[in-house]
Amino acid sequence: MPMHNPPHPGEVIRALCLKPLGLSVTRAAQGLGVSRKTLSELLNGRSGISPDMAIRLARAFGGSPQSWLAQQMQFEL
Repeated sequence: MPMHNPPHPGEVIRALCLKPLGLSVTRAAQGLGVSRKTLSELLNGRSGISPDMAIRLARAFGGSPQSWLAQQMQFEL
């Protein structure tokens, strides 16, 4: 059975949330209420989506916290 390697959720956030809205990392971090470093680490695949971040992402960009966490889980599996 072929393996499917989903992208890191940070790649998805950058491509589907930040770029279409023209948001810089700094501006997106401010809107999410997190530090630029925290968001940068997520976007660059150095950290994952925590339950708290999932709630913040859902409020800012839509979807449910569960859907954001599911993306992280799919990446990790």
